[in-house]
Amino acid sequence: MAKKSDARGVIYLACTTCQERNYTSSKNKKNDTQRLELKKYCPRCRSHQVHKETK
Repeated sequence: MAKKSDARGVIYLACTTCQERNYTSSKNKKNDTQRLELKKYCPRCRSHQVHKETK
């Protein structure tokens, strides 16, 4: 069975308008040092908004 490396970590995506953390994901922190931005659906705003990576 394969082990997960320490380079990959769990990140949280928060809505830019209401600041609610709606999604979780993982990324390789060594290869991707910049913060992730995705356009996803926010259930609180009831529309598609830009979600940015938070700590």
